[in-house]
Amino acid sequence: MTERASAGSAAKRGTTARSRSRQRAVEILFEAEQRGSTVSEGIRTRRESTDLQVNAYTQRLVEGVIADQERLDEALSSYSRGWSLDRMPAVDRAILRVGAWELLFQDDVPDAVAISEAVALAAQLSTDDSPEFVNGLLGRLQQVKPTLLA
Repeated sequence: MTERASAGSAAKRGTTARSRSRQRAVEILFEAEQRGSTVSEGIRTRRESTDLQVNAYTQRLVEGVIADQERLDEALSSYSRGWSLDRMPAVDRAILRVGAWELLFQDDVPDAVAISEAVALAAQLSTDDSPEFVNGLLGRLQQVKPTLLA
């Protein structure tokens, strides 16, 4: 199968390799938080107990979120209207951290893609209200992105 045919097949299924990487990163971050373990332990457990691969982009997302978590959490807390991080569903926190990291620190991902991918994950993994919440909060971060990165 050619690379173009493979990419077309993924698009028809509605997922791309990066979309799957984002979902795995959210799962790893969520699982680590729920288990009270480190992300490294979560990745190791995933590699040992499942046949799911932790690919390079998943690893990059997870490591980026962990490295910049303080800045991400500060931005998310500052621009979330009426919701503290602790009050948000855990899966929404993981989605927002991955989406915000891509939005702020991943130059090869267009802002609109980072936001729409996070919204799609919220629609798939969280509550009915989560996609709108994720879209609004990441949209606010996009508006103030230059000041957050200054």
